[in-house]
Amino acid sequence: MLSEKSPGSLRYRHYLRMFGILFFLFISVMAAAAQDGILVFAGAASRPPTEEIAAIFKKKTGIKVETVFGGSGYVLSQMKLAKQGDIYFPGSSDYMEKAKREGDVFSETEKAVVYLVPTINVQKGNPQKIRTLPDLLKPGLKVAIANPEGVCVGAYAVEIIEKIFTPGQKAAFRKNLINYTGSCEKTATAISLKQADAVIGWHVFEHWDPERIENIRLSPDQIPRIGYIPIAVSRFTKNRDLAQQFIDFMLSPESRSVFRKYRYFASPGEAAEYIGSNKPVGGEYTVPVDWLKK
Repeated sequence: MLSEKSPGSLRYRHYLRMFGILFFLFISVMAAAAQDGILVFAGAASRPPTEEIAAIFKKKTGIKVETVFGGSGYVLSQMKLAKQGDIYFPGSSDYMEKAKREGDVFSETEKAVVYLVPTINVQKGNPQKIRTLPDLLKPGLKVAIANPEGVCVGAYAVEIIEKIFTPGQKAAFRKNLINYTGSCEKTATAISLKQADAVIGWHVFEHWDPERIENIRLSPDQIPRIGYIPIAVSRFTKNRDLAQQFIDFMLSPESRSVFRKYRYFASPGEAAEYIGSNKPVGGEYTVPVDWLKK
């Protein structure tokens, strides 16, 4: 018997149709609002500083910046489906490489904005006494990671787990894995709201909510690569010059000072110094199929 929300049920198909209608209405409203400005599809890994920078840009230029935040893979799909958007601003190189490969951005406009390091994020004060990556295997611990199918930091989490843990340790980790979150923002919120004891996230989460989030650094050998946040002009743009103007502003000293406030790294060297070791920068990781469904 099919449940009301099973893929084959009439009600499930109704939910999908309604979601599609609401999605296109939402994007249409955003696109209309950005008619005299720009529409940015952005990974949530940059949300706090990007919102501040967009407000500064509007104040300085009078140009409004509408933003759609979410998991980098999800907002890329939204941009493609809607055939709208002036800028793609994912949370890591993985999804920018996909966007370039599929012709969704003008590859020559790509720039690296800031850099990120994966870490363990826990509740302030570290009540579960998590000190190392293997501590995430403690029985009864509540752990979350972002959905690796569409969120960049989720793919980094899986890459770390696959590299470091034995098959037995991976099984123990999965027992503690209570949820996949839908974006970087929701991953950080899982700690802020005490929905999880720990997540594998970005080092900046601590600086998004310093009252409630604390970082537990991974050892250098546990970090496979340094992430970076790239930006490029979307092929769907209606005003390429205006989109480029915003990208230039994102790279300006004024914008960099906003990113620095939240402790994003301005260069690979800064990230390597934080880690204590040089690491590859960017690139792509293919998530094993068995991680794509919780």
